[in-house]
Amino acid sequence: MTAVLIAEDDADIRDLLVFKLMQDGFDVTAVGDGPSALHAVAAELPDLVILDVMMPGMSGLDVCQRLRSEQATKNLPVILLTARAQEADVESGFGVGADDYVTKPFSPRELLSRVHAVLARVGP
Repeated sequence: MTAVLIAEDDADIRDLLVFKLMQDGFDVTAVGDGPSALHAVAAELPDLVILDVMMPGMSGLDVCQRLRSEQATKNLPVILLTARAQEADVESGFGVGADDYVTKPFSPRELLSRVHAVLARVGP
């Protein structure tokens, strides 16, 4: 089963993501902030990480950058999820190594499609 880690501080969005991904057959772990995301990745390496950009403690951009700097997680697929949709924000997201960038509000169906597309690109 494919493991996905979600780091999202908004409980309603986090619950929606967990529900939709589990409904699609993913094994999902969800946390509410950046430091918890790093801890969860260290405890059990997921197949993909979805990070909210604006979280308490540590931003999704910082978490992504940290993941890219570590040998064990440098190729871990990361999707950033954020309300920040300006061109410079998107550029920053890809600049820290994100594989995809999804803006809020988002369609859960579209996010699932992007999860599948990112996972297909990285292969088994």
